[in-house]
Amino acid sequence: MEQRFDVIVIGAGPAGEVAAGRLAQRGGRSVAIVERELVGGECSFYACMPSKALLRPAAALAEARRVPGAAQAVSGALDVAAVLARRDEVIHDLDDSSQLPWLQDRGITLVRGAAALDGERRVRVGDEVIVAREAVVLAVGSAAAMPPIPGLAEAGAWSNRQITTAREVPARLLILGGGVVGVEMAQAWASLGSRVTVIEALPSLLANEEPFVGDEVGRALGALGADLLIGAKAVAVRRDDSGITVELEDGRVAVGDRLLVAVGRRPLSSDLGLESVGLPGGGFVEVDDGLQVPGVPWLYAVGDINGRALLTHMGKYQARIAADRILGEAGAVALADRAGSPRVVFTDPEVASVGRTLAAARAAGIDAMAIDLSTEGSAGGSFVGRGAEGTSRFVVDRERQVLVGVTFVGPEMSDFLHAASVAVAAAVPLRRLAHAVAAFPTRSELWLSFLEEYERREGVSLHAG
Repeated sequence: MEQRFDVIVIGAGPAGEVAAGRLAQRGGRSVAIVERELVGGECSFYACMPSKALLRPAAALAEARRVPGAAQAVSGALDVAAVLARRDEVIHDLDDSSQLPWLQDRGITLVRGAAALDGERRVRVGDEVIVAREAVVLAVGSAAAMPPIPGLAEAGAWSNRQITTAREVPARLLILGGGVVGVEMAQAWASLGSRVTVIEALPSLLANEEPFVGDEVGRALGALGADLLIGAKAVAVRRDDSGITVELEDGRVAVGDRLLVAVGRRPLSSDLGLESVGLPGGGFVEVDDGLQVPGVPWLYAVGDINGRALLTHMGKYQARIAADRILGEAGAVALADRAGSPRVVFTDPEVASVGRTLAAARAAGIDAMAIDLSTEGSAGGSFVGRGAEGTSRFVVDRERQVLVGVTFVGPEMSDFLHAASVAVAAAVPLRRLAHAVAAFPTRSELWLSFLEEYERREGVSLHAG
């Protein structure tokens, strides 16, 4: 006999869990959530959480060494075994049993296995079929992309899964890709003793951010001893007794013991049975701003699978909106999961950004100006420590007099980001923002410096009128 539920969620990562929880708790729906691997998903076990556990010890130590008085108390190096043990604690030794009570408390039925659509509102899990009365939500996420480089498949390359759960420190680590995963893992493992080489085909690291971001993060990686091969395209990979060799288009080679491929993500849609409901498989699933699949009114897709914003927090945001749509809230729409997405790179210095870069704003037809400031150029910055460089950029829509993008680079900047996200998402007029007073002496006085520089450049008083 087929089991029936009001809603079936495929994928128990953060986005799937949020959708299921909101439907069950807020909407009183009967919900089944299907997961073929670990409840908690990629972020909990192989991405966000273990990577931050690997990065945090070195960042904390660097901060202590920047502060006179604390620096004199610091001796020795990181305890690598303790760092890896803490990482294992954070990911619960790849055991998801601690995640299950959350589902049970909300009355959500967990179905273990690989799920695929099997026609309208039908989901096949192994030999069983479960049926949704109202809706099916796809929340299966993404996996690491592997580019078609000759020899790569045979070289035993690692993805984010192997590098974040590695049991030993690679003596020589090659990293193909200078995006977020690439630079974070470069810093983490360099701080633990790896000789790291980053190979990036584009002209800069973190090329989707402001131009200064890649430069400042690159200097930090260089200070850790990392080699940066920028504008270097890999054309072949081979493995032999000497290790793994990556051949570059310009004739150079890089040799290591392990190779991490961090060149992007691919949607996990090829085996979802999308063809059974008239949709193409293998790519991102198109959705409207209500996260609904056009032409299939009972089907929703949230998180990485739809390609709108491959970030855990944005998947959770989308899940809340999709759940509300299923519960009858026709006005629930996603407004902030494209250009408005907040982003953090947890290197030291950290990169925290939201909205558009200056170049992206101008490409969108916005009359944009940028105001750049030293991140530590305030009284509060003097307490962060010596030698903590970083640049912050505020991108202003001159016509509307609102912020459309903000980027912070510096130590411990991630918690700065939400204020900027509020200003960008709510399009707070600068004349109103001028009355949000930053406390002294905190680094938040950076906002005051921005507003004063804007007044000086534009020849206006934000307190007038």
